[in-house]
Parts: sequence; structure tokens; C-alpha cells
Amino acid sequence: MLERMNQALDHLEGCLDREIDMAEVAGIAAVSEYHFRRLFSALAGMPLPVYVRRRRMTLAGAEVLAGELTLLDVAVRYGYGSGEAFARAFRSVHGIGPGEARRTGAVLTAQPRMSFRVVVEGSTPMRYRIVEKEPFRVVGRKARVPLVHEGVNAAAAAHLENLDQQAIVRMKELAGREPEGILSAVVHLTDSREDGAEVDYWIGVATGLETAAEELDALDVPAGTWAVFDNHGPYPGALQDLWRDVFTQWFPSNPYTSRPAPELLLTRPVEIGTETDSQLWIPVERASGSPGE
Repeated sequence: MLERMNQALDHLEGCLDREIDMAEVAGIAAVSEYHFRRLFSALAGMPLPVYVRRRRMTLAGAEVLAGELTLLDVAVRYGYGSGEAFARAFRSVHGIGPGEARRTGAVLTAQPRMSFRVVVEGSTPMRYRIVEKEPFRVVGRKARVPLVHEGVNAAAAAHLENLDQQAIVRMKELAGREPEGILSAVVHLTDSREDGAEVDYWIGVATGLETAAEELDALDVPAGTWAVFDNHGPYPGALQDLWRDVFTQWFPSNPYTSRPAPELLLTRPVEIGTETDSQLWIPVERASGSPGE
């Protein structure tokens, strides 16, 4: 998969001076656009649109300093319909406007071309199984929180602490579907996996679609395939390592891609740093062209 990802990035590089068809780029990698964006963000540590903007502004910066084209010509070449929009994008990357950069010969910021390879460090045992599930409903409480890749997520912890006892008792009464017990569900609002990217964070239980609980929020989850990873280690570090390794190591070496659906987590509450068992459910589908397709 990584070889195809790198071929897709080579194609993207050739499209920086025109409109980019991301579905076409993802097709070169033989994955959906959704999975391509998610995998890129996990591997690169930045969303795909941010990388594209930085690469375009790297090339545009060289042309601004060269002085052979007008600033408007440079703006149009890299897909900006106005000098103002180009100047905003240029400043967001270089910290200086294009006109001032040309006048002063300023030092600019370059975003190198990316290519990917997997370095398997063995930091997280990756025991998994594949589960097919019928449609189900998560009922519980929802909050919008930022992603935190290392250490305690204070916003998520506060959401848990703010649950009233009546809601917890009601959720336990409704539980009964796999994954069993009180769980958390993460719904990504964008393709970014950067620290600080906002997600909808649910604490609830899995129930049937017929379940109604007016006092609780409800999230309907369509039928699909899930890769279920078992994990044991200090909380929350071992779980955060597993989440990272699923996207940077497991997906590139297995015949599956991610699909739009909540990511689910079952874990036993413990003190920070104490070892505990966790179970991570990642929505997947068979990769196009993989054996068995």
C-alpha cells in the first residue's frame, strides 16, 4: 500500500499548479478518498489540504523570489483567483506577504516533498479480529472535544466526570449489544488527526435501533466491518500508541482501508499510569483488489 501511496503523492506533486482531483489521486493509491485523507493525516502528522497548501506555497515562494512573473501571475498559476487570497495563503506559510518577500529577499519556509515508509518499532502488540456487525445505536452523552495524542485528554475526562448518576444507571440498563458495557465513540468531523482537531466524543452503550431513551443522546451506526484490537498497558499511553500504530503500521500492511463510521473504545477506568485492558474498534472495509475481492 505504501508504494501506491507514494505513487499517488508523485501524481499530486505534478498537479500543484492546477486544480487537484483528490478522488483521482486516491484512485492511484487504490483506496477511497476518505481513507487516503485519513491515512495521509496519520502518516504525515498534518491534514492533506495543509500539505498541499504548504507545497504550493513552497513552489510559489521560489517564483516570487525569482521575480520573473508578476505576483498575480504566480497567484493564478497556483490556483488563487485573487492576489488577496494568494497573499493570505502565502503569509500563513511564510509569515510574510509575497510583495514584501520579493522586495526584501526574505528567508522563506519550505515544505519538503513527502514519501512514506513504515518503521515497525514493535511498541504496541497488535492482536486483532474482524467482526461484521448489523446496524446498532449508541445511546449516551455527547460532547465536542479536541484530539489529544499524548497524555490525558482533559476535555474528555471532564465530560466523563460530568455524567450524572441517573444517566449512568440508565445506560447500564440499556446495554446488551456487542461491544458490551459503557464505551466511548469518536466521530471525526474532518480528515485531520492532528492534536487539537475537534471530534464528537460519546460516552454510551450499544443498543438496538429500536431503543428509545429520550433523556439520552442517540447515534445510529450503520452495518459494517470492524477491526477489533485488544490492548493491555498503562493508561492512556498504551492505548494512544495503539491508535497511532493502527494507522501508521497496521493499515499499510493489511488488506483493509478505513471507512466513515465512529471509532469505538472499551476500557476499564483506572488511575493514570495504571495498566488496564482496552478494546479498540476501527471501522474498516476490504481494500479494492485485495485477495478475496
